[in-house]
Formats: sequence, structure tokens, C-alpha cells
Amino acid sequence: LNADEAVARGCALQCAILSPAFKVREFSITDLVPYSITLRWKTSFEDGTGECEVFCKNHPAPFSKVITFHKKEPFELEAFYTNLHEVPYPDPRIGSFTIQNVFPQSDGDSSKVKVKVRVNIHGIFSVASASVIEKQNVEGDHSDAPMETETSFKNESKDDVDKMQVDQEEGGHQKCHAEHTPEEEIDHTGTKTKSAPSDKQDRLNQTIKKGKVKSIDLPIQSSLCRQLGQDLLNSYIENEGKMIMQMIMQDKLEKERNDAKNAVEEYVYDFRDKLGTVYEKFITQEDLNKLSTILEDTENWLYEEGEDQPKQIYVDKLQELKKYGQPIQMRYMEHEERPKALNDLGKKIQLVMKVIEAYRNKDERYDHLDPTEVEKVEKYISDAMSWLNSKMNAQNKLSLTQDPVVKVSEIVAKSKELDNFCNPIIYKPKPKVEVAEDKAKANSEHNGPMDGQSGTETKPDTTKDSSQHTKSSGEMEV
Repeated sequence: LNADEAVARGCALQCAILSPAFKVREFSITDLVPYSITLRWKTSFEDGTGECEVFCKNHPAPFSKVITFHKKEPFELEAFYTNLHEVPYPDPRIGSFTIQNVFPQSDGDSSKVKVKVRVNIHGIFSVASASVIEKQNVEGDHSDAPMETETSFKNESKDDVDKMQVDQEEGGHQKCHAEHTPEEEIDHTGTKTKSAPSDKQDRLNQTIKKGKVKSIDLPIQSSLCRQLGQDLLNSYIENEGKMIMQMIMQDKLEKERNDAKNAVEEYVYDFRDKLGTVYEKFITQEDLNKLSTILEDTENWLYEEGEDQPKQIYVDKLQELKKYGQPIQMRYMEHEERPKALNDLGKKIQLVMKVIEAYRNKDERYDHLDPTEVEKVEKYISDAMSWLNSKMNAQNKLSLTQDPVVKVSEIVAKSKELDNFCNPIIYKPKPKVEVAEDKAKANSEHNGPMDGQSGTETKPDTTKDSSQHTKSSGEMEV
């Protein structure tokens, strides 16, 4: 497979793995570091520098490693690609990272500085964090509570060097710890020396010191060759957001400008077409020639000087055209809608007149109406009929090229006024009349039982006390 085919097949396989619609065999996919990465730092040895390959070629990623240094003062780490001939770029440098605020221990020894380096999921190398281990040494025995301790010797061989703790944080691999042996010894004095094994054994027999350990985070100043610093990146992101908002506003203004221009062009084409058809009867020949010339000049202007004008210019041009076109359009609309409005008003007048005529003929449906109110309705209808006839006669005398005497809106308003004035009077409901049976029932309850209902009544004994005669007629013995 060539590079393109490999990428295409890999993408297709990854999509199938992520998709719930496909079932594929379980594959273990590991991202790799394509080029080995080395760290370099300054030392006080003869050659003056130390190097450490932190990520070899094809190392799993994302991955983090922790490197331990013994330093008394701030120091700088330089990251670069190890093999220049493998990198498709003439400059192998990645960047430099300054570990700041490093200080010696209280007894003058070098401090243990732990530096965490990382290659993220995108393959970008960075120094993620740095911390110094501060110890307070006290004499003690092994029975004390366990504390983190580390013994540092001034004279160590190349075999006894700083340890690099490798801690994988991501990538699906198990956590592991490894020791890395640089070519140079890094100690708190910054010197490169060798010592006999007997010296080391003697030192190990000395009193073991224990102390409390405190980790202090250190600031890191990054100077990246081809990567942007975080502050600069944040400023770019902020500026990008502002630019995006500006572009959105520019797009909105441009759309509004194009819409205004298209509105002018559409009005020219639409109105010129209607002048030869539906609007032809509603404009004089003189006005027709004048308006046609204006429309033609506007069309030529759109493709010449008006090709790229501000939005307001197009808005003003459209308003200027409508000053000539709206009267013609209004006459056409009034002519089309006026007959229906007049017909509706005439029907309502005739309906009210029929009600008045039925009232005069003593129709029982309207015998409850107040004569005074009926006279008001009759007078109002007479005035409405006169208004309608006068407007119709005046309108019939005008030509179609003249503005109407009465507008459709006025006729509709007159029709609503008629409904509001006449309908509450002529459609007033009749008052309710009580039923005769209800009256008879009420009388029987008040006067006693009706005739024929006392046949079973027993005549009371005359020897009884006269007070019994005071009983009400409703108390009977059956």
C-alpha cells in the first residue's frame, strides 16, 4: 500500500469500529511517535551538556514520562528530533523549556526536580509540568512512620545516575517504570566524577536520614520553534473570534445590500411588464411614456454606475420608483375590490330595510322593538343609502386613470359602522313571557286544593274544641 491507500483504509476501518451499524473484529490500535525526540541540557561537566532520548521512534502515544534532575538553580531543556535525516524539515529543533525557581536544599545539597514530558494524542511534544522535592532531614530510626526519602551522593559512578520514571497516562497501556542511564552523571555539584565501590558501601553504612517530603510546582517558560505559545495562541483565538463576528456582520450587510439591489431590479421588471397588461387602463399615455423612460434608465443604471452601491442608495432608488408606480397600483387595486365592497354594503342596507318594513306590517317577530329606536335606524339607513348612491354616481363619472372618489377602506368602515348601529336594535331579543300553567299552579298552592280533590275528606267532630277550626286547610284527615 502507498501512503494514500494506507490512510484511506485506516480511516475506513476506524469509522467501522466507531459505527454501531457495523461489527468488526477487535483490533488494538496504537498511535505512534513518528520520530525520536531527545532532550539536551547544560551541565558543569567537561563536555558541558547532557542528553537523553525521551521518546524513541515508534513509541506509543499519547504518553507521559517523568525525568528526575538534581539541580541547585534554574536550568533549560532543549528538545529536538534525534535523527535529522529522518525529519522532512531542515531544522530539527522543537523548542526550549526553562525550569524556573529551582533552589538548593536547606543543607546546600541539590534539589530533586521532577520534569514531566508528554506527547499528546496529536503527536505534539511538550513539557507538561515540573516540581521540586523539598526535604527536611532529621535523625531517626527505622521505626518511624515511612516517608519518601532519597539519598544523593556527590561522587557516583556512571552506573549510579539519575532515574527517569516513565509513567504512561493515556493510550491504553499498563503503567510501567523504567530506569534510564545517561552517559553523564548529574549530581548536586554539577561535576562528573567516578568513585570506587568501597566508597559507596561506606556511605551506605552511614546513618540513614528520614524527612518529610514536600512537592512544589515550578513555573515553566516555553519557547517553541514551530508551535505557538499558550498566551499567543489564546490571543489568536480571541482575535479569530472577533474576526469571525466581523465577517458575520459583513456577510449580513452584504446580503442586505444585495437584497435591496435585487428589489430594485425586480420592481423594474415586474412593473414594466404590468404596464403593458393589467395597469394599461389606469395610466395616461403621457405618464406611461414618462414612467417607461424612468424604468429603462434605472435598469441601465443598475448594470453600470449602480452595480456596486451602498444599501441606502438602492433603498432610495426603490422609493423614487414607487412614487410613480404606487398611484397606478392603487387605482388598479381599488377598481378590482370596489364592486365587492359596494355590493356587501348594499345587501346590509336592504336587509335592514326589510326588517323596518316587517315592523311596519305588525310582524310579531318585531312587535317588541321600541318605535323611537326604529325611527333612528330608519333615518340612519336613509342616510347610508344616500351616501352610497352619491359615491357610486360620482365614481361612475370618473375615468380609470383618475384616483377614486371613495376608497374600499372607507366603504368597509361604513359597513362596520352600520352593523354596530343597527344590529343591536333590530336584533334585540324578545322578553320572555310566563306560561299560563305556571300561573295556575302557583294559585292552587296559595288557595288550597282544587274542586274534586276533597272527596275522601272526613267531616271533623263538632264536639271538639273550637280551636281545631283554626287549622289550615292543608291539614286534612284522610
